Amino acid sequence: MPEINVHNIHKSYGAINALKDISFQVEKGEIFGIIGPDGAGKTSLFRILVSLLLPDSGQVNIAGFDVINDYKKIRNIVGYMPGRFSLYQDLSVEENLKFFATVFGTNIEEHYELIRDIYVQIEPFKKRLAGKLSGGMKQKLALSCALIHRPQILVLDEPTTGVDAVSRVEFWDLLRKIKKEGITIIVSTPYMDEAARCDRVALMQKGEFMSINKPSEIYKGFTKILYELRLEDGAYKLLKSIREMKWCANAWLFGQTVHLTLNSPEDELDFIVYAKQIGIETQRITPGIEDTFMELMKNPENG
Repeated sequence: MPEINVHNIHKSYGAINALKDISFQVEKGEIFGIIGPDGAGKTSLFRILVSLLLPDSGQVNIAGFDVINDYKKIRNIVGYMPGRFSLYQDLSVEENLKFFATVFGTNIEEHYELIRDIYVQIEPFKKRLAGKLSGGMKQKLALSCALIHRPQILVLDEPTTGVDAVSRVEFWDLLRKIKKEGITIIVSTPYMDEAARCDRVALMQKGEFMSINKPSEIYKGFTKILYELRLEDGAYKLLKSIREMKWCANAWLFGQTVHLTLNSPEDELDFIVYAKQIGIETQRITPGIEDTFMELMKNPENG
């Protein structure tokens, strides 16, 4: 039986459809990532999974428990780290950890081995108020509190948002260690590069899943020719010009470059002639997760 089983859930806020008939499963011991921009519906979905929000319709099972009828049991086996830092800012690091351990009827010592690799990094600051910690330290404290009762399932809503690049890498290294303990992890993020760290990912936009697959497989649905274009200056101006060309299927800014998909292989020669005429550097490239996401956004029926 899947550890998480979601079937056709729908959630709306007035006229806004936050979730549109979402269905998916997460297997025990898996890291399942949900990748999407702000407003995609990730937080609404996670609040339903941890029984803090009721779906308008559909069914959700967490480790065999119904999210509506068995919410008390679910809360005992799930560790939840919301997107916004929600610990007690006027309590110290140590006081926060002791409080959450007490809530779940345990203590720091009982499951210390599970959080040791995380907690040793913040233990020198255990007397410091949580509100005075850096973003990376707050992140580690929140994860420690979510793990202190050794949950079966860990639900992390954009845990790396607002922290530096080094802390992001460290955090994902910690998640891989937690996975080895047999804990199922479902994590959301707006960062496409973090998708590669997951066992499977769902690409989400406007309340819908556009694709679910292994990171190495997702881009294989991208069948068009993809080029990266470089120009000394004026990438945005170049983007506007290219989008008006008949051979352009899609084009978007990618850092300081433009990524371009062609309508068909027959258009490649026309594009190369155009690129030489205006003096831009081009390179045919293999699509990544973000390229696939952008293509699916334009053509959702392909997902």
